[in-house]
Amino acid sequence: MTAAVPLLKLDLYVVNEETQLAAVFVAFCVALWSQGGDAIHAALDERAKNLLREHNEAEDKVIAALEQKLDFLKANQNMVNDFEAINAIREETYQKLNQAGAIKPQHDLKAQMERVLNMIAQEEANVREKTKNAIMIEATEYVTNQFATSKDLKKKALDAAIAQIKGIGSKEAGAGMDPVREEFSKFLKNKAAEASKVTDDAEEKAQRAALIAKMSAVARSEGMFFDFDASGKPFMKNSAA
Repeated sequence: MTAAVPLLKLDLYVVNEETQLAAVFVAFCVALWSQGGDAIHAALDERAKNLLREHNEAEDKVIAALEQKLDFLKANQNMVNDFEAINAIREETYQKLNQAGAIKPQHDLKAQMERVLNMIAQEEANVREKTKNAIMIEATEYVTNQFATSKDLKKKALDAAIAQIKGIGSKEAGAGMDPVREEFSKFLKNKAAEASKVTDDAEEKAQRAALIAKMSAVARSEGMFFDFDASGKPFMKNSAA
């Protein structure tokens, strides 16, 4: 700066446009730095801080995503073992189902046989009850008709009634056995004798055929493993319906 004066005075240095422009630029830079340097520094520093913060936030997000992925991979490390355990349970379950499937038809067959046997027992009980009721009705009609047409029976019945009123037995009164009971007994003996002489078993065959038809119908309707032929002999079907 001190040497500038003699240089300019002695025309040793000519100030041209470039020199003036450079001087103005230097003066501008000095003025800008001295007057607005702090503001420029603060602005640039704030921007740098913002950029650093945004960069850190982006890195944090990336790190969080990577940690989440790491946790997922750690959780899936035992996936193979889990699938192996599931397959083992599935195989065991299938084995148990196969065992149960082999036993179930046997239980079903047993239940079906019990169903048929119970039905046969019920039908036999119904036939016995029906036969007993029919015999009792026939016996009652027979005894009633006998007393209605026989004077001797009427006399015996009257003597037995009088003896009962007097509190003495019918034998002591000379009336013999109770005439009503005697007539019933006689009818039943005669009925048994007639039944032993009967050779026609058409009624029994009809009852048997009806029972076989009923059992066969039940076997088909309930999808049993077997059916019955015309003689009542059971046979296994090819497949359950």
